[in-house]
Amino acid sequence: MKITVATKNPGKTREISRILRSFLPDVPLEIADLTAGGAFYESPEETGSTFMENAEMKARCAWEKLGPSAGLVLGEDSGLEVDYLHGLPGVRSHRFSGPAATDEQNNAALLKKLEGVPWEKRTARYRCAMVLVDGGAVVARSEGTVEGFILMAPRGTGGFGYDPLFYCPELGKAFGESSAEEKNKVSHRARALAGLAPVLRRMCQTQRENL
Repeated sequence: MKITVATKNPGKTREISRILRSFLPDVPLEIADLTAGGAFYESPEETGSTFMENAEMKARCAWEKLGPSAGLVLGEDSGLEVDYLHGLPGVRSHRFSGPAATDEQNNAALLKKLEGVPWEKRTARYRCAMVLVDGGAVVARSEGTVEGFILMAPRGTGGFGYDPLFYCPELGKAFGESSAEEKNKVSHRARALAGLAPVLRRMCQTQRENL
């Protein structure tokens, strides 16, 4: 079963691949993204007001560009919601400090906005929305969240995005300090994929029966 993740972010693709293979160890998966054959692909402008809207936009756009050769297309949008900032950065997580912002710049901008805010008011969550497209049509949607706090300073060098600032009580440390295996057990992305795994298993079974 081929799945094309509608992203050019290798870190995101690695996470999705590891998590899906852990959920579906008996399902033969070929997981690709847009860094190779889709090099010509330009991501659509993320104009949705929710992560789910943006995830569907990405999935549909990738399908339109790549067609049946993409297999199933997985659109994903995720980001950080900080309660003190009324849900920001939200859908603008990846461009919080500018359209071409780096992770380091976004982290610095977030810390600046939370300067002087006490620990108990630094509650936040990572949210992930996923949309699975087959033949141009949406066949499944799923969402996952993980609750935590925003640290006063970055910790660790693992992960990407806001991981060095996101303290996860379930792990007792920042995502940036966690191994991939630890993070993938509790992350928003893992929880969203958990909702898609049964759908993928059924689709694989149908494919086998039709051979």
